[in-house]
Amino acid sequence: MDKAEFAAIEPTGGVGTAADGSSVTGRPATRPTAQRALFAGPSPLVSDDMYVTVKGTVDRERTRVRLGRRSRVETDTYFGRFPASYWQRWTAVTEVEFVAEVDGDGRIELVATDARGRRRIVATTTVSSNGAPATVTVSTPIDRFVDGGALFARISTGSGELAVENARWTVPAPKSLRPAAVVICTFNRADDCAATLAAMADDPIALADVQSVYVIDQGTDRVETRQEFQRVASELGDKLVYITQPNLGGAGGFTRGLYEVAGSARNPGANIVFMDDDVLCEPEAVVRLNMFANCTVEPAIVGAQMLYLLHPDRVHVGAEVADLQRLQAGLEVKNALADKSTLKKQQDIRVDAGYNGWWSCLIPSEVVEKVGYPLPLFFQWDDIEYGYRSRANGVATVTLPGAAVWHADFAWKDWDEWHRYFNLRNAMITAALHTELDGKALAKQLRTDLFRYLVSMQYGMAFTLIKAVEDFLRGPEFLHDGGMEAAAAIRRERAEYGETIRHNANNVPGLRPADMFITPAGPHPRKSLEWAVLAKRIVNQWRGRLPAHPVAIPSSDAHWWHVSLFSHAVVTDASQEGVRVRKRDKERAVALLRRGVRALQALKKETPAVSLRYREAMPQLTSRENWARLYGK
Repeated sequence: MDKAEFAAIEPTGGVGTAADGSSVTGRPATRPTAQRALFAGPSPLVSDDMYVTVKGTVDRERTRVRLGRRSRVETDTYFGRFPASYWQRWTAVTEVEFVAEVDGDGRIELVATDARGRRRIVATTTVSSNGAPATVTVSTPIDRFVDGGALFARISTGSGELAVENARWTVPAPKSLRPAAVVICTFNRADDCAATLAAMADDPIALADVQSVYVIDQGTDRVETRQEFQRVASELGDKLVYITQPNLGGAGGFTRGLYEVAGSARNPGANIVFMDDDVLCEPEAVVRLNMFANCTVEPAIVGAQMLYLLHPDRVHVGAEVADLQRLQAGLEVKNALADKSTLKKQQDIRVDAGYNGWWSCLIPSEVVEKVGYPLPLFFQWDDIEYGYRSRANGVATVTLPGAAVWHADFAWKDWDEWHRYFNLRNAMITAALHTELDGKALAKQLRTDLFRYLVSMQYGMAFTLIKAVEDFLRGPEFLHDGGMEAAAAIRRERAEYGETIRHNANNVPGLRPADMFITPAGPHPRKSLEWAVLAKRIVNQWRGRLPAHPVAIPSSDAHWWHVSLFSHAVVTDASQEGVRVRKRDKERAVALLRRGVRALQALKKETPAVSLRYREAMPQLTSRENWARLYGK
């Protein structure tokens, strides 16, 4: 059913009572949709059980389900639940209606859960369309959900059959309904970007409240060359805005969307929805993020959760925080779903997020006016910094359960990559801006990391750490070009370290496949003994008291305390697409150690002064004028 057909549906009445005893017959379908009740996923890669669970004879389609006799459908699933606790906490909405077009006989029940996951029926209606399609509406208050709980629908049949389609959860219309402007940032992922754009364009209901779709193309392999993009462009017409620019990373790409939307009469007051280019897109996420943001009591950043692309039924993290002093991000908020099957467990307890990743995240235009634009960090920690800066300015971040996209699994990305430079450098910048960064404690922490990299023969990683510290200490002036120089330099300089290069497992330079034998790791050293073990490894590496023959080490066993037992190790890359060769190089290790000690000594002494410089430069760095300069405006 397309957008026009959906809008033309007229309610023809239903039968039943809501929890408050009022009639649910013939209520007008004039309220906006907060979320749709979908019955199947957008791709065959996704289990339909993430949307509804079934019992008996049930035929499922994306927006329609047909139940045979004595059958049941429940939306007590990841995408099927209505996150009532979040609506009660963050919005002024006090009641919600479940609306559906029905044909046949059966029963619809609304079931609530509490923070402990206990169920209770809160509304019920008997469906009897008497041989003619009808619209049924069931209403229930949004109360008793402050600490947690959700709503879901249970649809069942007895001796008859029942078809249900275009089911949705509706809420009272807010004073104003701001449209959404979707921003997709891409760099040489033309096919992925075209597919993401097509997924949105092919769902006209999800796209109904989207005023504009911006594609910010920073690559050399242009998205506009793809046939799928050209098809979508002809369908979207003026709604699609395609912009090309030099590669300024994710920060520069997404900020271009903020720049175009917040400063343009084309989308006045719009909610800007960021969307990564390499996701499996669930267009429904845009519906849920935008309506929730329209109903919040105060403007808030509203983020989607991230599901694993390679394991589609798993949530990566339901809500995240960062430990700024320790430069740790992606920390699971207690009671949020983390790497758990969404087919087995649902999130009942409401949690607060410190920030939300920009794989899919909504930022209202007025937040940009209040907080400013992101920092020109190129990528990594730009979303974290913006989330913490917003919180400091009274703008909360809400990670909304049931709004999500599928993204490449982080665990399948090797840590020893060039982007680790930006992760470290930008983490230090963020910490300097939003906490009293303790340079001495940080230097001690990074010293341990440096020693571990060196004894593990990860010389490229040791260099990356040192380079990140040195460039952080250079101060905010180093961000003048938006990170383009730093991105080019770190990739060029890391290439000088052989273990940063990935090889085919059957074509390792200088080795035959039979030369390596898998050598698993022993138990992890007790925490109290880690420094003693590290000191022993350093001595043995220094003196060369190590086996000379090569060994093969699985990615899961590539711990510093294991790899450092050898002088020649072939380590499986976390991507499982190849291996990396680590070989002892005493001369290189000594040179890196000396350089690293100098950098860490400077970090201990200069952190307070450098932090002050970043804070003083913040207004200029995050200004519209600075980004206009970077965009050549």
